[in-house]
Amino acid sequence: MQAWLCESTTGPGALVWRELPTPEPAADEVRIAIRAASINFPDLLTVEGKYQVRPPLPFVPGSEFAGRVEAVGSGVTHLKVGDPVAAIGTSGGFGTHACVKAQQLIPLPPGFALEDAAAFAFTYGTSHHALLDRGQLKAGETVLILGAAGGVGTAAIQIAKAAGARVIAAVSTDDKCAACRAIGADDTINYSTESLRDALKRITGGAGPDIIYDAVGGEHAEPAFRSIAWRGRYLVVGFAAGGIPALPFNLALLKGASIVGVFWGEFVRREPAANARALAELARWYAEGKIKPVIDSLLPMSEVPTAYRRMAERAIKGKLVLVNG
Repeated sequence: MQAWLCESTTGPGALVWRELPTPEPAADEVRIAIRAASINFPDLLTVEGKYQVRPPLPFVPGSEFAGRVEAVGSGVTHLKVGDPVAAIGTSGGFGTHACVKAQQLIPLPPGFALEDAAAFAFTYGTSHHALLDRGQLKAGETVLILGAAGGVGTAAIQIAKAAGARVIAAVSTDDKCAACRAIGADDTINYSTESLRDALKRITGGAGPDIIYDAVGGEHAEPAFRSIAWRGRYLVVGFAAGGIPALPFNLALLKGASIVGVFWGEFVRREPAANARALAELARWYAEGKIKPVIDSLLPMSEVPTAYRRMAERAIKGKLVLVNG
């Protein structure tokens, strides 16, 4: 097999393409012939040594991928050679093969494209957990999504619309505004050219959004929170902008608002049954055409350095997917 190997956590520039022995699955594992893998923001943090989970060196990065079962370890009974599956974890995807614990795999229903499957669980799982579980989103409410053109942002737009919400997408360029409107956003804000607070006041008639979905952090967090509706919920999803904002607690008091943490990975670990129900609902919505990953581009697996560069530059609309063969 071949794979990109991270031998030091000094950033994407240290990744090297290596020929490695093809692994044999252990008793509780299967080997996957990887068809496609997507890049997520945590993949960048992981090779920089900044993510919560730090795989031991050396490791193959790539936290989300899909392919077909190629070999099955003893004791694995619910999967067989040829089955299409998706995997999500902290590493292993940026190569041609990977061995994964069988219980961590998501069997794919008929008609689920492998390229879509490689760009699905991480972003849609996060956004479903954020909006419907942690945010308790109700039909008719208004959702503001910061950084709405990225992977979790585009998933959040589609999930919020499927749940019957009004969606305001906030992004940094007019091109990204157009991309968000194309997948269902009701209103858009270019916060590079317009005051976020003024735009929210205009769009909501002064009422503010009921839910703020923030995977960006940084300078827009406080003005967004100052605009939140009475009993609003501010979902803390991530900090793609790099800066971790400090929100004044008096704002939560004045608006009767909640600041709600969203950590999908820990939710998966602690509440696997609830996560399984959420993924089943998402798979059903995919089959019904209500949601579909926004694929920015398909690149060969050899272009992993390009994928990391574009992720660092925040130049990806939706998900960038790398493919083998």
